Amino acid sequence: MYELIQVTDRTFYIESPAKIGLVRLDETDVCLIDSGNDKDAGRRVRKLLDERGWRLTAIYNTHSNADHIGGNRYLQAQTGCRVFAPGVECAFTRRPELEPAFLYGGYPCRDLRHKFLLAQESDAEPLTAEELPEGLEAIGLPGHFFDMVGYRTADDVVFLADCLSSAETLEKYRVSFVYDVAAYLETLEMVKGLSARMFVPAHAPATEDVSELAQLNIDTVHEVAEKIVGLCAEPRSFEGILQRVFADYGLRMTFEQHALVGSTVRSYLSWLRDAGRVGVEFEDNVLLWRQA
Repeated sequence: MYELIQVTDRTFYIESPAKIGLVRLDETDVCLIDSGNDKDAGRRVRKLLDERGWRLTAIYNTHSNADHIGGNRYLQAQTGCRVFAPGVECAFTRRPELEPAFLYGGYPCRDLRHKFLLAQESDAEPLTAEELPEGLEAIGLPGHFFDMVGYRTADDVVFLADCLSSAETLEKYRVSFVYDVAAYLETLEMVKGLSARMFVPAHAPATEDVSELAQLNIDTVHEVAEKIVGLCAEPRSFEGILQRVFADYGLRMTFEQHALVGSTVRSYLSWLRDAGRVGVEFEDNVLLWRQA
């Protein structure tokens, strides 16, 4: 873990729970794509840099989930590097308490205020094309989170952030976190048609071709959607639907999983309602979802 993998002369990634990209800008300066999940990840990254005499100038975050920005604060404090994040992700990176609050739908209790959902804040700046080093291009990848982006390097390596779950993860959990289902499906269709020298998803193996994995993710989204529509054959409350999703997919309920999977199921219900596939009714002041 935290092994530096060379892809091209100037592009590398660090094998970690959420892969970290590294791009050499010249003989001494480098930038990172994401920073890992916590202070310890930041320490490990800095050790890799110091061993090679590299100077960190900037971190380009793909999005604001804690496992991608958790090393920002440590590395920024230690190196003075700048941190950039796209769109609303910049606000979440500056104020990371927004992530557990968003997932929970209110002030998050102590069970959700931990490093896996709540990173340390960092002094992030808005990502603009002008702030990108020459040859590094941001690619919009909305859907998994608000304004997530990937990056294509000058030597044609594409970092895909969290838009693809591995086949093993999909087989085990089925329900991967999604904020906007419609945007996510559009992103997957776009990614399926991309070509590059190498693709580096954050949570799946690096590969030269992502089309098959992208299609598997698309198919899984539609499978989960059909599952939820089927559960609405008789009117059910949100908690009733969530309980059946956990039971039918063999998931284990924890406070964290209730927030993550629960937020995703709400996103599916919103997408299905907007598409006219499910409706709602109120009975004894309880909102019930039903097939349209």
